[in-house]
Amino acid sequence: MTAGSNPASSGAVAPSVAPAAALPWPAGLVLQPFRALRFDAAVAGDLATLTSPPYDVIDEDGVSALEASSDHNVVRLILPREPAGHASDTAGDRYAAARRTLEHWRSEGALVPDEVPALYVYEQADAHSGHIQRGLLGALGLTPPQDEIVLPHENTMAGPVSDRLALYNAVDADLEPIFLVYDGGGAASRAVAEADAAEPLIDVPLPDGLRHRLWAITDTARLDEIAADLHPRKALIADGHHRYATYLQRQAERHAAGLGTGPWDLGLTFLVDATAFGPEVHPIHRYVPGRPAEQLAELAAAGMAVRAVPGGLPGALGELTEARGPAYVLTDGDVAWLIDQPDAAQVTAALPAERTDGWKALDVSVLHGFVVPVLWQLADSVDTVGYEHDVDAAVAAARRTGGTAVLLNPTPVAAVAAVAGGGERMPRKSTLFTPKPRTGLVLRDYRDV
Repeated sequence: MTAGSNPASSGAVAPSVAPAAALPWPAGLVLQPFRALRFDAAVAGDLATLTSPPYDVIDEDGVSALEASSDHNVVRLILPREPAGHASDTAGDRYAAARRTLEHWRSEGALVPDEVPALYVYEQADAHSGHIQRGLLGALGLTPPQDEIVLPHENTMAGPVSDRLALYNAVDADLEPIFLVYDGGGAASRAVAEADAAEPLIDVPLPDGLRHRLWAITDTARLDEIAADLHPRKALIADGHHRYATYLQRQAERHAAGLGTGPWDLGLTFLVDATAFGPEVHPIHRYVPGRPAEQLAELAAAGMAVRAVPGGLPGALGELTEARGPAYVLTDGDVAWLIDQPDAAQVTAALPAERTDGWKALDVSVLHGFVVPVLWQLADSVDTVGYEHDVDAAVAAARRTGGTAVLLNPTPVAAVAAVAGGGERMPRKSTLFTPKPRTGLVLRDYRDV
């Protein structure tokens, strides 16, 4: 369990929103300029010590390491802990601690707002692979899922949403962007592509191994062109479903309290054209504690083709890449089985009849709707099926728990978009879009917008 998770969370939830007539939902995709709150290195120190990964991928050891790197590391805001010497460490005290920390950093000049509103072009470049991701950071006009402008593809859980809501309400700020992708072309994509003709505000390698650069777009005519280009488009949530649900819940609560329109009608967002400078998509692997791989392979044979792969894990991963249709590798790190070709009649009987063919064809849908509950006779819960973002971590978790790593192929972006566009949600933890935006480069504080 990561430091950002909440053991009390259970069950998928939809964000609670006020009646449509009460909320200023835009009719299209809106990304507004804002005044970014950014670290001043002269006061806060080296930027490489100030940022962090997103809150939901940091474990307790990671929090401690980031805290040790600097008194100004942003982890003290996104995963706050009550300062030593305080009698209570309840959640409310931690959120209040984050508020005090933000106030202190502003007052001492460690965090300083930019002078004028801007859309920010943000780039993450990997020198080793050559991959470059570049997009726009701005304040997204919030819309509900039923409007089909911002498309979620995964359900959310109650615990993480309530945690982020309490934190964001305490600090009155957006501390991390959500991550959206869209099919681009047009003025917004051109502005992103042309940004590096100017000197960047930030140009720094960070501990994630990437070079991060940031430019500000403040020209009114160019901002108007970008706005007109984006308005008729739709965008898919690549990462940050819980934060987007938090944005919607916060907006609903502020309007229900009679506060009217305000900065809570928007949320910090990173928007990337998937057709140019887009992300890479990786699978999120699973592990099943306490169940040996050989046992799960034998059970899978009741409804799938199963074969042990000579050469163990490396050979199995190669065959997985070549597989067509739902396929998985079961391994304990030493021996490995490829299971594929699920029996069509059994899958049809197991999956909900109301689901679309696109949803039923997803590897993750077949795994969680057929393999886990039917062939393995296991409850599909976070206690029974765990999640890891890479093969080594999944295998390590399987070894640690005396269980099995279940390795998957990535879900194509087009398949994710098709499911989301049809109003459906994928099983939890279906996709990993990388690289994720680095936390701490840009904050959005209500008092600055």
